[in-house]
Amino acid sequence: MRYCDVAQAVELVRALRQTLDEMTTQLAWLERQGVTGRNGRACAMRLEAAALRRDIRQAKVLIDQLRLRYLNGNGESATRDSQPSSSSAGSGRW
Repeated sequence: MRYCDVAQAVELVRALRQTLDEMTTQLAWLERQGVTGRNGRACAMRLEAAALRRDIRQAKVLIDQLRLRYLNGNGESATRDSQPSSSSAGSGRW
């Protein structure tokens, strides 16, 4: 795995997390607004909230996949020549 692949994965995870935070905030706002009415606007808000939930789930899946493939599953760079740090070495059982 090349260093540039890992660096790009780090940036993608960062951007996805930022977007995930924004979507979560927007979803919370929609849920607070949508519970008060049953008019057409509330229906549209429920549809938008459902779409946000799907996008949030997809973002989480993408983050997990990037972390597993490029970031050694724990947010640390996974390059061929990298040595495990004392914090990631653990007990050595695994």
